[in-house]
Amino acid sequence: MRRISFTVNGAAREVDVEPRELLVYVLRERLGLTGTNVGCDTSSCGSCTVLVSGESVKSCTMLGVQADGLDVTTIEGLATGGALHPVQQAFHEHHGLQCGFCTPGMVLASVSLLAETPSPSEAEIREALEGNLCRCTGYHNIVRAVQAAASA
Repeated sequence: MRRISFTVNGAAREVDVEPRELLVYVLRERLGLTGTNVGCDTSSCGSCTVLVSGESVKSCTMLGVQADGLDVTTIEGLATGGALHPVQQAFHEHHGLQCGFCTPGMVLASVSLLAETPSPSEAEIREALEGNLCRCTGYHNIVRAVQAAASA
């Protein structure tokens, strides 16, 4: 076991992890942040996407020990004071979800995109989200939600 210290959703955290333990399992099983979903364990689906120091990262591709000293944001850390983050609000208002399983990863990937490209084109949105799979929607409402969030 190795003790790591990192910031998760704005709070300093320390946790003992196995050196081979993936960040997604550290978040879910050790910290109880179950909004980060395990979809494939192969980095294909993006349902485990979180922000690491502001960048979109599939947490099944990163070891927990690699997060030592870093800042991690999960879906649970986006809303502030009971108010949804603008991207979360846009997903809600524009029906950018169906079953909701992929939604946390889609939202966090979208937050990362908008931080880098505040006014993305439809093509840029689709390209940025191509690593996040949704098996329920045709992506149309997801793209509309990101466009709305960019305008907000």
